[in-house]
Amino acid sequence: MKNLSPDLRNEIEEQLQETRLNLVVYEYQRMMMLQKMDTVITQEELEKYFADNGNSFMLTSNIVKALFIKLPVETPDIWKIKSLARSNKQKDFQELESICYQFAEKFDDFNEDWITMDRLSLELKEDISNQENFLKRTTFYETSDSVSVYLIAINDYKLRGTLAPFEYVREDIKRIIWNNRRIEFIKELETGIYNEAIKENSFKIY
Repeated sequence: MKNLSPDLRNEIEEQLQETRLNLVVYEYQRMMMLQKMDTVITQEELEKYFADNGNSFMLTSNIVKALFIKLPVETPDIWKIKSLARSNKQKDFQELESICYQFAEKFDDFNEDWITMDRLSLELKEDISNQENFLKRTTFYETSDSVSVYLIAINDYKLRGTLAPFEYVREDIKRIIWNNRRIEFIKELETGIYNEAIKENSFKIY
């Protein structure tokens, strides 16, 4: 610091003061949010936001609900696995799960959540060039290489450019609502501090 000019030292000191002040403000806001801000977001609020802002939730990717199975080519009775994978009966799924537990290299229903078609393509290790046409005409798909057989059962799909399913964007909506609340809370907090400072005549303009 000795070798710095007085002007530069003053500038550094001002920056340090500003940084300290910003940290104090941040910690105060964080403490007040933890103590006072309403963090409960109900299902009704989520659904209303989705209904009111549908145009904000158009899909940019094709998405699917699917089952993916990867089996060694030498798997016994592989025909039975294919047959069970095509079925939509719960008892068949349970039997399929039991067999795949013994033989499959991978058995994944993605927790029955929506996933992008691109992610599913990665599992297949092959590119599906026209996803829209593929999804419109395919409910069951199989392919293989020298060591593995890949099976996909598609239970549902939504195409890009259409409205996203509510459950697919539910967590995004929750983050949006929470962030909007946070911004509004901080704005009200700052307004309250400003008004209090004016009332007490302790507000300074720099």
